[in-house]
Amino acid sequence: MFGLRLSLWLRPGTQVCPVSWHGFHKLGSIQKATGLSPKKVQSLLYPFSALEAYLDSSVDRTQFQLFHPSLEDMVAAEKLFFPSPSHKIDYYISAERMDHVPALKPPEVCFIGRSNVGKSSLIKGLFSLTPQLEVRVSKTPGHTKKMNFFRVGKAFTIVDMPGYGHRAPTDFVDMVEPYLLTRKNLVRTFLLVDGSVGFQKADMIALEMCEEIRRPYVLVVTKIDKCGYGTLLTNLLGLQEVVKSRTTSCFPQPLLVSSLHFEGIYLLRCFIAHVTGSIRLTNTGQT
Repeated sequence: MFGLRLSLWLRPGTQVCPVSWHGFHKLGSIQKATGLSPKKVQSLLYPFSALEAYLDSSVDRTQFQLFHPSLEDMVAAEKLFFPSPSHKIDYYISAERMDHVPALKPPEVCFIGRSNVGKSSLIKGLFSLTPQLEVRVSKTPGHTKKMNFFRVGKAFTIVDMPGYGHRAPTDFVDMVEPYLLTRKNLVRTFLLVDGSVGFQKADMIALEMCEEIRRPYVLVVTKIDKCGYGTLLTNLLGLQEVVKSRTTSCFPQPLLVSSLHFEGIYLLRCFIAHVTGSIRLTNTGQT
């Protein structure tokens, strides 16, 4: 039924935006998913659905489905990630300190995470509909040393923060904490955690920093394709226990993503579009 609804919504020959697909990731747009099986499409749009069958019946599933936008909502959000002459998507500037940070009016979201958590790969996935935009991805942990600003038209700005932990900039705290504390147009911080290994000591320090700052943030669980369902669920439930017992500013639902297989990318785009006020959702929960 879901596959039929997707096919009807995105009929063959219908494009979300009038662009050539040359150079795009094979799953960069929802439209490209129409040829896949309904089960695969479901897991791409809502990654938690692939884990439900492995959860004990006593586990409350509501906490994993608070943000559950419709397919139409995700299509609307995706349009913001298509560039056009009147809607330019580009790398703007890098900054090492707050006095280097540009004064931009649109709302901002930022991504922070441990070195090698897959942060740059995730941002590259978000921008896969703009293949000419260069988001540097390195196999060497700690590649990002500055705050990198990417403008999505006049709608919002995405900020790629330096990684913490291994090979982190020596002035990481002095660089990141003032931004999180004082940036007036920052509407959401995304704290990335490697789903294949779960919370690490450095992640707990970052989470405590977010809690002390008391601005809304969301946990994004990356690399969900790098381990089996059993390991992923164990790490996910452990993460949820930390969220319930030790946080007050964290959105209760972690967002699951795989930059490699594109699971959760559409959902994350929609979440960003929603929290920046760029779209009005027809169906969602608490954010």
